[in-house]
Amino acid sequence: MNQLSEEERKKILKSAPIGTWALMLLVGASMVVAWLFLYYGVFTPRGIIN
Repeated sequence: MNQLSEEERKKILKSAPIGTWALMLLVGASMVVAWLFLYYGVFTPRGIIN
């Protein structure tokens, strides 16, 4: 296995977790889409509570 130098290791540890941010954005966007579907596709057509 390739051994990393101390400089490369520090560079990796200081870099931003781009994959984590992308996954958080994807999950958040899917939750917003699901909420909008429930609100406009299910709750609004049924009307007010009687």
